[in-house]
Amino acid sequence: MQTRSTLLDDLSQLMTNAAGVAQGMRDEAQTMMRARVERFLAESQLVTREEFEAVRDMAQKAREENEALSARLVALEAALAAKG
Repeated sequence: MQTRSTLLDDLSQLMTNAAGVAQGMRDEAQTMMRARVERFLAESQLVTREEFEAVRDMAQKAREENEALSARLVALEAALAAKG
């Protein structure tokens, strides 16, 4: 009976060690992937949300100014045509 108990203890220890190794491999893979993603993002020429929103706001303001200038030009052309 003692041999069977030792065998089960050894098997239990082996399974525990295997689970620990699997967890270690998972952590290592996760760390490596995180480092690769961070390196990719650092090397890419991506803009931040703040930069994007600032440029978007500038484009919106330019569009509004363009529309106002276009309306003013139409009014000036109409006034010129009415005089001539």
